[in-house]
Amino acid sequence: MPIEPRLIVTGHNDDGDAVFVEDRRPEAVSVQALPGADFYLLWGTQDGVATVGEKDPAPVLRPYFPGLGGSRALFLRWAPYSDEPSADADSVRSEVAEKLPGLLDPFEENGDGMHTTDTVDYAICLEGELSLELDHGAEVTLTPGTCVVQLGTRHAWKNKSDRPALMCYVQIGATRA
Repeated sequence: MPIEPRLIVTGHNDDGDAVFVEDRRPEAVSVQALPGADFYLLWGTQDGVATVGEKDPAPVLRPYFPGLGGSRALFLRWAPYSDEPSADADSVRSEVAEKLPGLLDPFEENGDGMHTTDTVDYAICLEGELSLELDHGAEVTLTPGTCVVQLGTRHAWKNKSDRPALMCYVQIGATRA
């Protein structure tokens, strides 16, 4: 049975006590850029320094990638045999700009899925298998329980299997040296 993403958020009441603020199933966002994939945008923090305490902040989910010091947490369910979109490029760009602004910004124009982000990413495979490709054809297959620490390197993700793959990504905006 596939994992159903769930978000629980803690915070503070008016007396400063710890409370559960939110417990919900996030809505899936789908785009033509990744046919059959579902994005579950969970939480994000403002760029700069994240704060906690007296007034709990609202989540920042867009733009898709955080700026310096910001963060994003999401689940992404990759469709089997994920590949490039079949829709026309203008339609794909327009839809992504509306639903997941900034998602396509770091991608190379040749359409092979390679991209580079100014983020430190923790990518955790929860279900299925997903391939991570790097320069010169270097590739590794992620299986459940695998955590990749992605340090701003050029890469592409692809599901080459016949089953969906569920990944959890935590992205933290970083400075490129």
